[in-house]
Amino acid sequence: MSNTTLASAILEQFMAEMQTTGNIARTMPSGYTPTWTEQKWFSLFEGRNEAITFGIIAFVVHQVVYYGRYLPYAICDYIPAMRKYKLQPDKEISDKQWWKCVRSLLVSQIFVQLPMMMFFLPAAKMIGFECSAPFPAWLRVAFQVSVFFVIEDFYHYWAHRLFHYGIFYKRIHKVHHEYTAPFGIAAEYAHPLETAILGQGTIAGPLFFNYFIEQVHITTMLIWIAARLWQTVEAHCGYDFPWSASHWLPFWAGASHHDYHHMAFVDNFASTFRWWDRIFGTDNRYQAYEARRLQKAKTE
Repeated sequence: MSNTTLASAILEQFMAEMQTTGNIARTMPSGYTPTWTEQKWFSLFEGRNEAITFGIIAFVVHQVVYYGRYLPYAICDYIPAMRKYKLQPDKEISDKQWWKCVRSLLVSQIFVQLPMMMFFLPAAKMIGFECSAPFPAWLRVAFQVSVFFVIEDFYHYWAHRLFHYGIFYKRIHKVHHEYTAPFGIAAEYAHPLETAILGQGTIAGPLFFNYFIEQVHITTMLIWIAARLWQTVEAHCGYDFPWSASHWLPFWAGASHHDYHHMAFVDNFASTFRWWDRIFGTDNRYQAYEARRLQKAKTE
């Protein structure tokens, strides 16, 4: 089969998947009795375009988790007692800067991320994602999501380092660095190209995992998206609380790790874990800075 014929066949299959209508009977193994959760999940697709329905569900999950995760930090901004936990207490975000961020986010989320979500289900089905009952066991979901974090973190480290070189920083990544003291929802404030490219670590990781290692259920993908959003908002929150994960998981990057990156414009390129920066020496300046910051905090 020629490359042209193969590409044509793939496109034809993709377009067919884009037009598939949900049928709950098709998703149930013969003789299987679905759980209440499974019944409710598959009823969302019944008689509806599956790709569009999944895209809308993924978008709603994204918006609820992203802005919901930010809400506690937004409240902390108005509580004086919480100010001692701010990583850069001398820097304030004006209302104008905040609204600029929100407007940019909504444009990106609606016109860049939403279309990507609409196209995901057909691509996932073509590569072998499981979309039928039963749902996977929670232990399997936890394992796969953990692996997705590792894959995304590796991809993010190298792609992020690339974005700090020359024209990639000047033309693309500089947008994200407008906020030298980040706040939760600034996590996705970025150039559309950066959103699309770095987003591949979140999207492509599960696709490759499914293709090369083991099958992934489509609901696991939603759980992974929620977990990744939870993590990235925390990394950009601007607060280092005593109960933050980085204080009891030494390999977890957390807010202090990424906040330094925004403040100094260098180093700490990983998204979730500390090990790549430690291995390649891109956290040496951060280690010295953090030691001074923590020592100062003890004396105050």
